[in-house]
Amino acid sequence: MFDHVTIRVSDTEASLRFYRTLLEREPRGSEYLEWDEFGIAQADAAHPVTRNLHVGFAAESREEVDDFWRRGVDAGYESDGEPGLRPQYYPDYYGGFLLDPDGNSVESCTGFRDEVGGPLIDHLWLGVLDLGAGRRFWETVAPVLSLNVTDGRQGRFHVWAGDRSFALVADGRPPSKNVHLAFPVATDADVAGFHRATTAAGYRDNGAPGERLEYHPGYVGAFVLDPEGNNVEAVNHNR
Repeated sequence: MFDHVTIRVSDTEASLRFYRTLLEREPRGSEYLEWDEFGIAQADAAHPVTRNLHVGFAAESREEVDDFWRRGVDAGYESDGEPGLRPQYYPDYYGGFLLDPDGNSVESCTGFRDEVGGPLIDHLWLGVLDLGAGRRFWETVAPVLSLNVTDGRQGRFHVWAGDRSFALVADGRPPSKNVHLAFPVATDADVAGFHRATTAAGYRDNGAPGERLEYHPGYVGAFVLDPEGNNVEAVNHNR
């Protein structure tokens, strides 16, 4: 579903220690530290710290969830919910939650898929102030990005592809800020189509279609801002 999800952090070294402890491996990259499709980067004046985001990482077993949570607690990080069943999400849903150094909620979860494995990011939750505005945005971009938009429980809706998703939630929580969501498309023309459709609908341009050599040759992306100011990208890696 995601090409990548990047959060901006106030202290790269502190966040590196946190995510390295939980994910148990070194990231790739230098300026952008990436574990598969999830990454962190240092905040600056143009890219403020990501706040109020929930990231769920997929686990293969309850034991893996327990170990994830215990590693974090033993390292001194704050629990945001002990491992256990959360039947309000799914009858066999099992998750454990921690807070990262900037207060974002990070979860390991399992128990609701027929098959294990697959992408690292299982789901995201983004708080919004205006659910209707968020839905209109994602209904605009979904056809271009091969995504689906469906209702969830009251106060939320889901954007999904395959067996991965993210939810937009208006339940009184603070809105998620300064999140970067990048979605893969098949051609450079699709990148341009994403930018054209969103800006024509009145959404704010944050970077016209073009090759971004600072990432790698053949990285063609375009960027717009959603109603909460989060950066949404379509990207094609054409070589």
